[in-house]
Amino acid sequence: MITEIAQIEISPGHEEDFEKAVAEAVPVFLAADGCRGVDLHRGVEHPTRYRLMVQWETVEHHTVTFRASEGFTRWRALAGPHFAAPPQVEHVRSVLAP
Repeated sequence: MITEIAQIEISPGHEEDFEKAVAEAVPVFLAADGCRGVDLHRGVEHPTRYRLMVQWETVEHHTVTFRASEGFTRWRALAGPHFAAPPQVEHVRSVLAP
């Protein structure tokens, strides 16, 4: 399992609309091939900074399959108008099992 972490800076005053857009996009992510879950975190010290965390079976499910899909186009149409800058994205895997 791979976790995509996208750090997203939102234009001030767009926080509520961005959160609504992500909520609307959750079914889009969950319908994507290889997606196993999605969560959104908002910064406390920096309230216009969010981290979108999406669990994928493989990196390719995100970088190839999802990004080439209509779902990705829908996601960007919903959330993109609120971005203050392009998201910074990285992929991680857990190395500590409970």
